[in-house]
Amino acid sequence: MLMRADRSTLLVIDIQERLCPALHEAEALVDNSAWLIRVARKLNVPVLVSEQYPKGLGPTVAALQPLLEGVTPVEKVRFSTAREAALLAQPGGEREQFVVCGAETHVCVLQTVLELLEAGRQVFVVEEAVTSRTPANKQLALARMRQAGAQIVSGEMVAFEWMERAGTETFKEISRTLIR
Repeated sequence: MLMRADRSTLLVIDIQERLCPALHEAEALVDNSAWLIRVARKLNVPVLVSEQYPKGLGPTVAALQPLLEGVTPVEKVRFSTAREAALLAQPGGEREQFVVCGAETHVCVLQTVLELLEAGRQVFVVEEAVTSRTPANKQLALARMRQAGAQIVSGEMVAFEWMERAGTETFKEISRTLIR
């Protein structure tokens, strides 16, 4: 199945100030997630954001906040974001396809993905835009999500499938400014 911009939502899970220093390759997580957010915004794909216990882990990292203008992060204490009615009630929460980035791959990302799949959603996890404290936990979680039916994809797969075709002004702009 292809990812479609008009059927997708980008879900950004728990990329937070006090969590990132403990994560393996946190800078890449933030950079790749920022890139996905920019592509989603250019293509009018809704963006949803969660924050795990922000009193303890802090807000979403400062580098992402300017890209998330108008998006209200949903605070949670459950590991699965899919259980947060307030998040899924936001525009985009009703869509059938979820493109997922965030942390930690083996905890909040994994539990969210499994519950979205149980709810009948199509889930695409962007490999370079998820991480854990250890690479081993990330790899185990990606394998488990794949086994459960999630698609493990790259950011460029997302962008090109959302764009669908070349030759449009949007394609030219994204190719010129965002394709690496």
